[in-house]
Amino acid sequence: MTAAETRTDGALAGLGLLDRERIVARPGFNRWLVPPAALAIHLCIGMAYGFSVFWLPLSRSLGITASTACPDLTLASALFTTTCDWRVADLGWIYTLFFVLLGSSAAIWGGWLERAGPRKAGVVSACCWCGGIILAAIGVITHQLWLMWLGAGVIGGIGLGLGYISPVSTLIKWFPDRRGMATGMAIMGFGGGAMIGAPLANLLMNSFKTDSSVGVWQTFIVMAVIYFVFMMGGAFGYRIPPAGWRPEGWTPPAAKSTMITTKHVHLRDAHRTKQFWLIWAVLCLNVSAGIGVIGMASPMLQEIFAGSLIGLPDVGFAQLDAGQKASIATIAAGFAGLLSLFNIGGRFFWASLSDKIGRKNTYYCFFVLGIVLYALAPTFAGMGNKALFVLSFGIILSMYGGGFATIPAYLADIFGTQFVGAIHGRLLTAWATAGIVGPVVVNYIREAQIAAGVAPGPTLYTGTMYILAGMLAVGLIANALIRPLSDKWFMSDDEVAALQAKSAAVNAGPTGSFGIGTGGLDAKAMLAWAVVGIPLLWGVWVTLRATFALFG
Repeated sequence: MTAAETRTDGALAGLGLLDRERIVARPGFNRWLVPPAALAIHLCIGMAYGFSVFWLPLSRSLGITASTACPDLTLASALFTTTCDWRVADLGWIYTLFFVLLGSSAAIWGGWLERAGPRKAGVVSACCWCGGIILAAIGVITHQLWLMWLGAGVIGGIGLGLGYISPVSTLIKWFPDRRGMATGMAIMGFGGGAMIGAPLANLLMNSFKTDSSVGVWQTFIVMAVIYFVFMMGGAFGYRIPPAGWRPEGWTPPAAKSTMITTKHVHLRDAHRTKQFWLIWAVLCLNVSAGIGVIGMASPMLQEIFAGSLIGLPDVGFAQLDAGQKASIATIAAGFAGLLSLFNIGGRFFWASLSDKIGRKNTYYCFFVLGIVLYALAPTFAGMGNKALFVLSFGIILSMYGGGFATIPAYLADIFGTQFVGAIHGRLLTAWATAGIVGPVVVNYIREAQIAAGVAPGPTLYTGTMYILAGMLAVGLIANALIRPLSDKWFMSDDEVAALQAKSAAVNAGPTGSFGIGTGGLDAKAMLAWAVVGIPLLWGVWVTLRATFALFG
C-alpha cells in the first residue's frame, strides 16, 4: 500500500460527500484535471463582466419596443415601481454589487474555505450564483428591481466571491513548480466568461422575445441551469494533494529567491504585516486603472474617433446622425470584445512570465509600461491613430488581467501556501474598492469635462489618462516597498503540523508523488479540457468576428 493510500483510505468512512478529507487525491489521479475544473466555475461566474448585455432590454421590459419612462422616478422608487421601466443607471448598481460583494464575501469566508475545502466552496458558489440569477428572473417577471439587486447582486455576488477563490490555494499546491501558470489558467476563465455568456445571452433573448416580453427572464433561467451543471461538474472535479506530495521528479530548487518563502504565515497575522497592505495597494491601484477603462471602453472609442471609424475623419461625434452613431457603436462593441481577449490572454501570459522573472518584477512591468501607455494615449488619440490607441489599451487590459492572475502566487511567495486562499480572499477587498474608485474617476471626470464645455473628442479623456497614470505611479512605489517578511511572522513547524493534522498530515512520513499527479495531457485530461475549451474557443471566434469591422 502506498503512502498516499495509508493517509486517505482509513479516513473516508463516515465522511460527507463534500468534506475536504474525501477529496484528497489517490494514486492514479492526474493533476491536469484540476485546472479545467477551476475553469468550469470561472467561465460561468465570469459572466458578471457581461451582464451589461441585459441593461437595454431590461430598460424597456414594460414598454417592449421603447421604455415606459417616468420623469419623477428616483432610485428609491425604482426599486419598487411596477408601472415604470427601469433606467440603465438603476440596473447598473447590480454591476457594482457584484464586485463589492465578491471582495467582501471572499474576505469573510476565505478562512472557512480553507477548512471546508474547494469542493464545498464550489457547490455553495454554484447555488448562490445560479440561485441568485433565478431570483433575478423572478424580479423581472414581477418587475421588482429590489429582487434583482438581492438575487443577482447580493446573493450572486457572494457566489462570485466563493467561486473566484475556490481553486486558488488548491492549484498552487498542485503546481508548486508553476504557481503563476496554474492560477493564470483558472483566473483567465473569469475574464473569458463574458465572451461566452454575452453572445449566448443575446442568442437566447432573441429566441425568447415576443410582443409581450423582451426575453430576459427566460434567458436568466436557461443560463442559470447551464451554469449550475458546469459549476457542479467543476466543484466535483476538485481534488487536493495529500500531505507531503510533490510533482514527480521535482524538488524545490536549492537556491531560493529571497522573495519566495518556504514557511507559512497564519491568517490571523497576515493583515497585521505592512506587506499585506502594500500588496493590497498594488492590486487596488492596478485594478482601479483598468476597470475604469473597461466600463467606458465603448463610449471612449466612439467619442474620441467618432466619424473616422466609418471613413468620415472630419466629422465629430456631435455631428453624427442616429444611423452613423449606431454604426460606430457596433464597431466600438468590437473594441470592447478585443479588450476582453487581451484581458484573458494577459492572465495566462503575465502569470506564466512571473514564474520566470518573479512576481515583483512582473508588477514593475505593469506599472512602468502602464504609466507610459496611459501618458501616450492622448497623443495617439490626437494623432487619430486607431491602431496605436487600440494596441496601447489592449496591452493595458492584458496587465489588468495579469494582475489578478499573478497576485495569488505573489501572496504565496510572501506568506506561504498554508492560508494563501484565505489571505487572497481578504486581499480581494482591494478589488471591491477598485470597483468603486476606477469607474468614479473615469466617469465623473468625464462628466466634469462635459459640464465645463469640453466637446466629445480626444481632449475629453486627456485629464483622465494622466490621472490614471498617476495612480499607477503610486502603485509602482508600493510595489518597490515590498520586502520579505521577518521570521517573527512565520508559524513554527509544530503549529503547521497541528493545522495540517486534520488532513492526515500527522503521518508526515516520506515526500514524493505517491503515483499522484502524473499522466500529463492524457485522454481523460484532454476530454476535460475540451469541455471548457470548446465554449471558450466559440467565444473567441464570436469576439474576433465582431472586431473585424474596427480596422476593416
